[in-house]
Amino acid sequence: MAHQHDHASNNLRTAFFLNLAFTVFEIIGGLYVNSVAILSDAIHDLGDSLSLGTSWYLQKKSKKEANKSFSFGYKRFSLLGALINSLVLIAGSVYVIKEAVGRIITPEHSDAQGMLLFALIGVAVNGYAAWKMSSGKTLNERVISWHLLEDVLGWAAVLVVSIVLHFKDIHYLDPALSLLITLYVLWNVVKRLKETLFIFLQGQPADVDKDLIEKEILNIGHVKSIHHTHIWSLDGEHHVFTTHVKLDPINSLNELLLVKNQLKAVMKKYPFEHYTIETEIDAESCGLPGSEAERLNKL
Repeated sequence: MAHQHDHASNNLRTAFFLNLAFTVFEIIGGLYVNSVAILSDAIHDLGDSLSLGTSWYLQKKSKKEANKSFSFGYKRFSLLGALINSLVLIAGSVYVIKEAVGRIITPEHSDAQGMLLFALIGVAVNGYAAWKMSSGKTLNERVISWHLLEDVLGWAAVLVVSIVLHFKDIHYLDPALSLLITLYVLWNVVKRLKETLFIFLQGQPADVDKDLIEKEILNIGHVKSIHHTHIWSLDGEHHVFTTHVKLDPINSLNELLLVKNQLKAVMKKYPFEHYTIETEIDAESCGLPGSEAERLNKL
């Protein structure tokens, strides 16, 4: 496991420095060849560099044990990184859209030969980084790999446009391409931001069926009812589960232990980082609003 963490950290570090160096190269080159398409991809790559840097940092941070300050550990820090990265990308995308629309209204000449050179380097650098990340096992690596693959496709599009510009100088082609790239990136970023905010607000994870879990628990012997079931996620991958289980009369400690072991067996089927199950005997009430005893008292 330690080797896997080191391998993941090394892959993320390599991809981060490659992407960051190429982003600087893009910004300088985009200004030099007067290509808003290259500048739009530079903004995208800047966001990817932030994502890679955050992922690299959090990959190392995730090894830390839970402590008094963060009793659930440090996995939730990745949400903060995703939120920051999304906001940076949205701000950058809005700026690029503004610039691209201005270029369409007032066209300017782009250096097709320079664009061709940058496109070839872009496909090579991002292709190598994507290949490095494709062998990763962690979720961070797999997500970043897809982002880098998007970069490769974006540079392939710039390559095609630069070839077209060699034969016909269509001034609006470069800003039109930048608009398409930026709108595509913006669409994906907004989706990721919505997912991040949903997790921040402790929405129920889509990969866990609450009704199915409750049904499995109700099928366990001596389980009379279940209430106050809550499921939320630390980071979109590792989830937390809590519930209260009302039991039929228990005749011995062994019967109670059997029920608890069966409850644990159900929990092990799901990606729960932490779970808490409060068992209540027949005459007991948890006293919380919405409990079974409270509902019966209102009838």
